[in-house]
Amino acid sequence: MLIKDIGEQGLLRILQKFCPAEIVGDDCAVIPTNPHKSLAITTDMLVDKVHFSDRTTSPYDAGWRAAAANLSDLAAMGATPLAVTVALAVSADTAVEWVEEFYRGMTACLEVYHTPIAGGDVVRSPVVTVAITAFGEVEENRTIRRSNARSNWAIVATGVHGASRAGLELLLNPEFGQNLEKGDRTSLILAHQQPKPRLDVLPILWEILDAAGAMEPPLSPPLVKGGKQESNYLSPPRSLGGPGGVNSPITIAGMDSSDGLADAIIQVCRASGVGAKVDRTKVPIPHSLTEIVSAQKALEWALYGGEDFELVLFLPIDCAKLLVERIGDGAAIVGITTDSTDIWLSDSSGIYADVALEIDRGFQHF
Repeated sequence: MLIKDIGEQGLLRILQKFCPAEIVGDDCAVIPTNPHKSLAITTDMLVDKVHFSDRTTSPYDAGWRAAAANLSDLAAMGATPLAVTVALAVSADTAVEWVEEFYRGMTACLEVYHTPIAGGDVVRSPVVTVAITAFGEVEENRTIRRSNARSNWAIVATGVHGASRAGLELLLNPEFGQNLEKGDRTSLILAHQQPKPRLDVLPILWEILDAAGAMEPPLSPPLVKGGKQESNYLSPPRSLGGPGGVNSPITIAGMDSSDGLADAIIQVCRASGVGAKVDRTKVPIPHSLTEIVSAQKALEWALYGGEDFELVLFLPIDCAKLLVERIGDGAAIVGITTDSTDIWLSDSSGIYADVALEIDRGFQHF
């Protein structure tokens, strides 16, 4: 039997047998470090001609994307980034300037979230390969896991989908999308080259969940500097009791959409033992995307294109409505979980029949 015979998911099932079941299965491994917080760890590998190429991605953008992918995994767990380490494999003929630009791109992304590069390794290789390990910290009852979803919860996408896939198409085929305004074209390309991990969503999420179930005073005062209260999403104040808080018995589910919106929904539903109905009319798609492809193609790219790096969150409906309103800018409730294990793409307008979402239509390594 060869790896191509079992595919990526089959290979992952084999490898997970060698890991503790309570640690693997999410975007990060979460290891308890004290009574109230855990260490979140994620590793992401990028290989030349598989994850990036000179044809579509400058070394600066490749570095940015590498950092963003890891930070997105931390965001998907509800974790605050602490640091990353970088293992770099290059040939002796690799230009020094390429490596410097790659690290400049990584640093530019990491600095937005106050995350340092804390070391790593460099080795010789015939193929440029980068493996980044990111470390984050998450409060115990604020850990977002794929297995936490419940029936009749809303499914929230924190932003538009399909933009990265469209950006890739524009880079691969310069003649494509000539009718786009310059700003729209640039926006789609940047969505592919410099995606933004949605760590900014977390403080909004905690605030809404805490307010929904607050029943006691804060466990500690907010951070005060220079005589005034300061807000820093990287260091949120200790929460109130209630959903998502330190004393809360309720947590939410989710992951990021780096492998596609459909993939994220299916993965969470499977891990939680629930089904879903996703409304095709609610999937957030960039307005510019429908100017260059058909509505059906735009939906396909939104569901299966991947690399949009948004969060896909499962939470109670009332909280989901508030979250979407607070985030704005493309955030939407795209569906609802069900008691069954079936995962359907439905149509509230009644034009299209229900079809099953498919996990193997997104990017698969094997």
